[in-house]
Amino acid sequence: MAKPWHHLPETLRAETRSVTRAVRSAWAGPGRERDLAVQSLKAALAALVAWIIASRVLEAPMAFIAPWAAVALVRATVYRSVAQSLEQFAAIAVGTTLATAAGMALGDPTLAMALVLPVTLLLGNWRKLGDQGIYGATAALFTLTTGDPSVDQAVARLLETLLGATVGVAVNMLVRPPVYLRDGRNSLSTALDATSDCLARIARGLAGSWDHGDAREWDRCARRLAELVGEARDALARTEESARLNPAARHRTRFLHRHGPYAHTMYVLEELARYTRDLTHTLTEAADGDTAKPRPEEDVAARYARLLRCLAAAVTAFGHVVTEDSGPARSRLRRAVEETDAAHEDLRRLLAGRGTTDPEWMGLYGSLLVDAHRAVEQLLQEPPHHDDRS
Repeated sequence: MAKPWHHLPETLRAETRSVTRAVRSAWAGPGRERDLAVQSLKAALAALVAWIIASRVLEAPMAFIAPWAAVALVRATVYRSVAQSLEQFAAIAVGTTLATAAGMALGDPTLAMALVLPVTLLLGNWRKLGDQGIYGATAALFTLTTGDPSVDQAVARLLETLLGATVGVAVNMLVRPPVYLRDGRNSLSTALDATSDCLARIARGLAGSWDHGDAREWDRCARRLAELVGEARDALARTEESARLNPAARHRTRFLHRHGPYAHTMYVLEELARYTRDLTHTLTEAADGDTAKPRPEEDVAARYARLLRCLAAAVTAFGHVVTEDSGPARSRLRRAVEETDAAHEDLRRLLAGRGTTDPEWMGLYGSLLVDAHRAVEQLLQEPPHHDDRS
């Protein structure tokens, strides 16, 4: 007899497996899944605390507003919680005030809604309110659909909103304040590994026989690398934001120790991604039989492959310096960069000896040399030292 499990659609089974993996990851140790679980529990805690204070301690007339505001403000970073609490309160204040004034003046909630909703929805798109602008229209709806609007009710709503926002920010700030130093470090390591792998893949191809299909595959690899570098940039921005207003001094200290090396690494990664994309574009054009672009000769391709192998090894060594910041790691980086520089000089001498005056060949070799020189120059600058080895 078939088990019921096998009758489930494949997509549902896949989602179930995905959720199971996420739960296991959250249980196993630190990571994105555990961070999400902790933030969810903190949001639930903030809502519960706000509800108890509003309903049982203060006996507020609309106590539900406090947990509603609190749960929305347990954000990814303390800074974002504070900033969005101000945006949320401003949006709710505008929506509540407009709805109260219109409701009292017109005496008909339907007419007041027809007048106020277009205005609050339009104001919701105001950049100053961020993604909290929608709360203006929501507050207006609450005001017009839960009884006759009055000044007393409007004041109560705003005070309860302020209470909820305060609780949400306080919980996010005081209960395991989020910091994403690990995410920034992991994203940089992933981008560095991808850079090294992409360069090594192109090197292996150039050292043998390669065609337009290979070049297009390298170009896809370069585009994926650019995406990973962009993700690393976003992760570092979030790491920097998580250190702002964070009450845990050790988190701020760790970030300050790492900020210089990480910022430098980000710059190097962006330059290497740009170089790799330019290189694969040049090789794709050269391998396309429908264009008049020249193709690198075999000995040139072999020398360039050697340069790329050295460059890939140097990027790997650079990554070890970023993560370890040890004397041996820096020594390995210097040796790798010296070998890369020597390979670049070897290629330069080979091309200089060609003595060609054909503009197409000069354009191809000039592009290959200039781009390679730019990549080597980035690795000649070692990452700054940092004190934190965590």
